[in-house]
Amino acid sequence: MNPMPSPAYIDAGSGSMLLQLILGGVAAAGVTAKLTWRRLLRVLRIRKDDEQQQEQPEL
Repeated sequence: MNPMPSPAYIDAGSGSMLLQLILGGVAAAGVTAKLTWRRLLRVLRIRKDDEQQQEQPEL
């Protein structure tokens, strides 16, 4: 007998679940990066707070 393991079977449902997991992770990373970037700009005073922008009328 050959002691080498046989390759496992991966069905289509597993592949789509893996793709969904990857795309969800990319989306979550994008939202996290966007929120962190906005927070960083506010801390460095490059961008005003959202409340201050709404209070000032545009000319």
